Amino acid sequence: ARLAESGGGLVQAGGSLRLTCAASGLKFVGYPRAWFRQVPGEEREFVAHVNWNGERTYYSESVEDRFTISRDNAKNMVYLQMNNLKPEDTAVYYCAARLGSATTDARDYNHWGQGTQVTVSS
Repeated sequence: ARLAESGGGLVQAGGSLRLTCAASGLKFVGYPRAWFRQVPGEEREFVAHVNWNGERTYYSESVEDRFTISRDNAKNMVYLQMNNLKPEDTAVYYCAARLGSATTDARDYNHWGQGTQVTVSS
């Protein structure tokens, strides 16, 4: 079972991107899923998480009202719609999964994708 992110790229401030996390293996269908991001020299930062059926979501204060996390269990996919992007959103974005309740601590997650780079120019 593995996770694979896609959809990153270069965008101007104010623009939008949609990240996709594809999961292989049925084990992730019932797992909470999360997005984190990381810039060089800094710790991995929580962005958003969604519970197993998509009914509950939670966001960091820095992205609330601009980003939307969603999932499609039939396709075993999780998405992060990012609107009104800012230069400070520039980072490598990672998809994560864990067994149990969703949390905001990266140390709680034991399944990670390889990351996708998002760069926002001013």
